[in-house]
Amino acid sequence: MASSYERGRVGLLLVDLVNENFSEDGKAYAIYASEYERLGTIGNLRKLIAGVRRHKDIPIFYSKTSFTDEDYSTWRHVSGMHRKMFDNRLFEAGTWNTEFYDDLAPRPGDVILAEHKGLDVLHHTDLEFQLRQRGAEYLAIAGVSGIMGVESTARTAMERAHHVTTFTDAIAAPGGPVTYQAMMRGLNMVSHSVVSVDDFLASLDDLSA
Repeated sequence: MASSYERGRVGLLLVDLVNENFSEDGKAYAIYASEYERLGTIGNLRKLIAGVRRHKDIPIFYSKTSFTDEDYSTWRHVSGMHRKMFDNRLFEAGTWNTEFYDDLAPRPGDVILAEHKGLDVLHHTDLEFQLRQRGAEYLAIAGVSGIMGVESTARTAMERAHHVTTFTDAIAAPGGPVTYQAMMRGLNMVSHSVVSVDDFLASLDDLSA
């Protein structure tokens, strides 16, 4: 596994680790809660972030979704996914809901990307620019939703010739085990490596040995 990465060229992208998704008071928490518990998602994300922070040469990129009043009221073409979010005013810009969840929040030195309104973080933010500035060719992607933001970004990263790692356990999607299995099949098609947090961190430790 260690040979899959190059020292100094790895980055970690964390997708939508905000209160809306991860706090019990968030509007979207209930759709993920059973999978968080089954997979240990929150604990695994905490372990992943802490483990990556031990490696000073690995940048951590944080992305989040947000929508303004104007977005909710003026979009001409609203997809099914956006309609669900708009009807419930999910990810409302400037509110507690779109603040990063405390246990998983960025620290000084992490890269906070431009906020996005679509699924694909690479397409909708400054992530590509930030990756190039830091020489990060190997991109690991974790967070939610696994079948939307994570998979969409992983697909584009692969198409742009990045080496893509996704996770079996630092991820979640609505729908339970059936959706999870479908998600894993999809991620295995667009990723170069789909691993547990423990295996990923072991690979990073091997690089530093």
